Amino acid sequence: MFNRVVLIVLDGVGIGALPDAADYGDADSATLQHVAQATGGLNLPHLQRMGLGNIADILGVAPVSAPAASWGKMRECSAGKDSVVGHWELTGVIQRAAFKTFPHGFPADVIAAFTAETGLPVLGNIAASGTDILVRYGEKHLETGWPIVYTSVDSVLQVAAHEDLISREELYRLCRVAERIVAPYRVCRVIARPFRGRSAQTFERTSGRHDFPYAPPQQTLLDAMRVSDQTVCGVGKVVDLFAGRGFSRTVPTSDNDEGMRQALTELKGMRSGLLFVNLVDFDMVYGHRCDPTGFARALEQFDAWLPELQKELGVDDLLLITADHGCDPTTPGTDHTREYVPLLARSLAVSPGRDLGIRSCFADVGATLAENFDVSVPQGQSFLARLEP
Repeated sequence: MFNRVVLIVLDGVGIGALPDAADYGDADSATLQHVAQATGGLNLPHLQRMGLGNIADILGVAPVSAPAASWGKMRECSAGKDSVVGHWELTGVIQRAAFKTFPHGFPADVIAAFTAETGLPVLGNIAASGTDILVRYGEKHLETGWPIVYTSVDSVLQVAAHEDLISREELYRLCRVAERIVAPYRVCRVIARPFRGRSAQTFERTSGRHDFPYAPPQQTLLDAMRVSDQTVCGVGKVVDLFAGRGFSRTVPTSDNDEGMRQALTELKGMRSGLLFVNLVDFDMVYGHRCDPTGFARALEQFDAWLPELQKELGVDDLLLITADHGCDPTTPGTDHTREYVPLLARSLAVSPGRDLGIRSCFADVGATLAENFDVSVPQGQSFLARLEP
């Protein structure tokens, strides 16, 4: 039905607590609503016109009588609230068993194996936020040259190093070592966290982050499309979340601005297929750092960019905008939040848009695109028929 599909994931932009959010400590989370309240209201005229205000009560984003897009929200079925499982579910793979977490740090044998293979002792081995860990261990790292190893409430092993002491390439090598060591423990991701600065007050993470995730256990939508020789272009960190699998072309980005620019460039060169874009700043720069003002500004910048994207879309194209989890910057803590995610589906062939309701899982996106591209995915119920003229 559609020659080209643009799937944009607004990383961390949830839209209200899921029924099981209390099990994750997130009963009061509502990322979009709380960002709007904390900043006196959001100015998102293009998303409002598409129907964002029809999904939930968001200060500054009113519902409209004839949305330009079909609208709804989706429930996460996978265990967890991580970007990896959220993206997998969007492509038709539901993770029923949660990945293992290490709230008290990694077992001694993991750290011993890492040191034995790399020749480097480690600092940290605790659960902490990415900014706190640099304040606590950054100066000691400069003195010793030892990498900082830490985790969070999520299933992740992170390795931080100053770029003047350990190059990005060497840091990535260290992460590949860690990836092999923790594979039997079912750790969801190993993440390289390069940083710069000369003191606890000036340390900051750089754009050299790189994820080394657990590979999807089943064939995703992306895999199926590649088997059938269809184009799948990934822009941003999305390629890392699938362990590099299922893409015909990948374009790394450092922030939302670069992600939006590269998305336009790639779309102009595509005749058919899927353009899969992750915009990470909502989560990485603002959600985890408890900055609702910056979060609101990033949303408004995305909204202002939308007309430029829409000019490149024709009647044979589909734009899907959604998220992978919440990251409410107004709730206690700095972690992801277990939330519904918004769903907007814009096609010039369907006007006005239609109510897609509350989808039972993110995998409905994967099933919809699988039907459109004539492939199959393990889970999900397609809403493609709702998008037909």
